[in-house]
Amino acid sequence: MKKLLRKWAETSLILRIFCGLVLGAILGLIVPQWTGIGILGQVFVGALKAVAPVLVAILVMSSIARAKGGLGPRFRTVILLYLMTTFIAALIAVSGSFLFPVTIELKGGETASLPGSLSEIFSTLLNNMVANPVLSLTSANYMGILFWAIIIGVAARLTKSQTVITFLGEFSDVISLAVKWVIQFAPFGILGLVFSSVSEGGLGIFTDYGRLLLLLIGCMLVTSLIVNPFLGFLFLRRNPYPLMWQCLKESGLSAFFTRSSAANIPMNLALCKKLGLDEEFYSVSIPLGSTINMDGAAITITVLTLAVANTLGMEVSFGSALLLSVLATLGACGASGVAGGSLLLVPMACSLYGIPQDIAMQAVAVGFVISVVQDSLETALNSSGDAFFTAVAELHDRRSGRRQ
Repeated sequence: MKKLLRKWAETSLILRIFCGLVLGAILGLIVPQWTGIGILGQVFVGALKAVAPVLVAILVMSSIARAKGGLGPRFRTVILLYLMTTFIAALIAVSGSFLFPVTIELKGGETASLPGSLSEIFSTLLNNMVANPVLSLTSANYMGILFWAIIIGVAARLTKSQTVITFLGEFSDVISLAVKWVIQFAPFGILGLVFSSVSEGGLGIFTDYGRLLLLLIGCMLVTSLIVNPFLGFLFLRRNPYPLMWQCLKESGLSAFFTRSSAANIPMNLALCKKLGLDEEFYSVSIPLGSTINMDGAAITITVLTLAVANTLGMEVSFGSALLLSVLATLGACGASGVAGGSLLLVPMACSLYGIPQDIAMQAVAVGFVISVVQDSLETALNSSGDAFFTAVAELHDRRSGRRQ
């Protein structure tokens, strides 16, 4: 049994999910009466719903408590670039969703409480933020979870208690490992979800998934090939594309297959060394980037949230979309480094519009169906950006030093 489990874990998750997707579609067409297969999808989504609130709380608390201060100009520059490009990526996702709106198949949408105005959204947001933290965890109130996680993280940082900080860090590792175990069963969950969808709606469901995937890919390509190079040009005042192509080739390509920014850190460190960057700088900025440079995650969170809103017939205003971009940026910075980690933050963004978790988790399930491509591209965008902006920040610092 141990050998079988080890062999299962060592097999590419992308291959396993793809096999589950194909098998689920085939079974849905051939034996739609075997409804028991759909239970696999229900169990998988249930496990995600159970672990997601704890994951968000611990990741945010741990990252704030362990953050280091006293950063020099290069660190300030790279952090600015990381956060700026993540926010711009969310704005691109909003623009793309407005220009090419997509919908997805949802159940129970008629029970959603739709906000009537921006003021109602803000009122709901503020009330959810100050809700009891324990109740926020049990009821999956992500606004309350995020608010109290920030408060507790800042408090732990200010007390400088190494015991508390170490505990949060180690607990974060434990929860991340638990999520990895859940994700290992994603192929069975996808099999059940696709079976249920195909048996009820036929292969036509993949048309909507295809539109959603094309929108995600388009937003990521715009960010990678236009936005990031443009920001690089603003800081370097020279053609950024040779550096960008090198980062995509030597970092993005490996990240596409590993589907983990954390797992791709050694590749990025080797690339920075090859580029002749300062090891004292990139040895910190690269791991930092794997946590807060999350363009692809911001795009995924925003697009899926707006897809749910479109499906429910919500009228999303510019102000609420801008607020969603800010929330997606903050949420993306706390995304888990495991495959599919950004998908677990979609319910948090959906809660901004009063969308119940049961409905939001259906969007997460759709995300896992298309994650064979979506998560690979997301990780490639994130990880190649870590190396690219690390190089931009150091080269900008050198350029500023020469001017002085």
